[in-house]
Amino acid sequence: MHKMVEQKWTSAWRLKLTRRMNSRAFIELSETAKLALPMALTQIGQIVMTTTDLVFIGHIGAEAIAAAALAGRIYILAFTFGSGLLVPIASLAAQAFGANNLAVVRCALRMGLWAAMILAFPIMAVALCGEQILLAFGQAPDTAQLAQAYLYGLAWGAMPALGFMALRGFMGAVNRPEPILWITLAAIPVNALLDYLLIYGKLGVPRLDLFGAGLATTLVNCAAFLACLWFAAMRHPFRDYNVLARFFRFDWPLMRQLIVIGSPISIASLMVSGMFSTAALLAGLISTSALAAHQIALQVTMILSMIPVGISLAAAVRVGHAVGCNDHAGIKRAGLVAILLGVMIAAMLTLAVIATRFEIAELFLDKSARDADETIRLATELLLGGASFFIADAIQFIAAGNLRGLKDTRMPLLFAGIAYWLIGFSLSYLIGLKMGLGIVGIWSGLFIGTNVYAALLFLRFQLLTNRLALQNHDVASANHRHCTAGSAKDSFEMRQRKKGRA
Repeated sequence: MHKMVEQKWTSAWRLKLTRRMNSRAFIELSETAKLALPMALTQIGQIVMTTTDLVFIGHIGAEAIAAAALAGRIYILAFTFGSGLLVPIASLAAQAFGANNLAVVRCALRMGLWAAMILAFPIMAVALCGEQILLAFGQAPDTAQLAQAYLYGLAWGAMPALGFMALRGFMGAVNRPEPILWITLAAIPVNALLDYLLIYGKLGVPRLDLFGAGLATTLVNCAAFLACLWFAAMRHPFRDYNVLARFFRFDWPLMRQLIVIGSPISIASLMVSGMFSTAALLAGLISTSALAAHQIALQVTMILSMIPVGISLAAAVRVGHAVGCNDHAGIKRAGLVAILLGVMIAAMLTLAVIATRFEIAELFLDKSARDADETIRLATELLLGGASFFIADAIQFIAAGNLRGLKDTRMPLLFAGIAYWLIGFSLSYLIGLKMGLGIVGIWSGLFIGTNVYAALLFLRFQLLTNRLALQNHDVASANHRHCTAGSAKDSFEMRQRKKGRA
């Protein structure tokens, strides 16, 4: 009878524990989705602004859009390296927020703004020397000159763009990313209006062509940064952090953390983007149709990746909060729930892309153009193969965000080198060029590299969370033994005192 009662009690306890765990997972899913939605929409809004710029530039002429593409590649390369150093702001501020250390939250943003000002100068220098860089790489002088005109307008927006990133990380860390979304949505029509006025010279404004396109982006970056800074300094609840207090006080230890954590992120981002640029060069060696199909599939991938990027930003914040609260179970739960959310969304998007792959390919091409049928065929094959790529891409983005929440960025850099260059590039070259499978073979190497990278990041997160759980268990066991020993000692001393009284 006693065993039956004990078994019933154990079963009821397990059922209650399972329900509690499911309830916590559901709450975590809700919180992650609520945080990720505005972040993902912000990423999509920025893509919309970039696309708007290209549409207006495209009406100038084919040479203008080619020059803008070259100029954008130079600027993005420099900006990516600088922006990687600002990514840890969200993780550092989130951990401090979880630990209720508001001074460190404020300091993380302050050092992020200092870093934005410092990093802006080398980015501007690269942009202002863009023509010489392009000529050194063998580009046509006329195209390089047009690209430099675009960069002359674009260069001055580096500091406000980096400052906007720092403020975005801070607002996300304190669970208030909505102002960033509002500002981005307001910037889209403003950016389009400025493009129209400055590029074409309307309403009495002088026609500035490509310089006007770059200047429009700079003006929008400045306005967005100032609006975001006003929110952070003046509006509730951000003003409670006094973000501009002691602004000129430089915190070297925290700046060192930004550099140590952010540098591997910058290098890893350059390695990944460099791999896809190299894949474009390999595709160009095959045929023009292969290169065009590669660009179509890559553009679709970039658009779809904006949602996983938003979820990864939210995951870094949620994991950082759990680290700050010293909630080891919460760290693993936050990371796994974010990955689950990303996989579900990526699976739905993958099915949608597979179902509409012909329409997507035709959207990018005029069917009357030369070799259009061959390009559409290759693009649809690449989009069909994306069934394994899009999901793995979502996992690698979110798992990397989880690791940033744990301030682990060096191993992901090593994994990027192994997965994308040692494995991915080698297989792309071997299967695509040596085995003769063409662009499909090149993307097969990208698929495999991305899947390997996603698997390594996921296993790394599992290893670190299991290690934290084991350390927590050892500490709890040590505390229990200490309490037990203390209780035994107290009991022994009590018995001795009773014997003495007797």
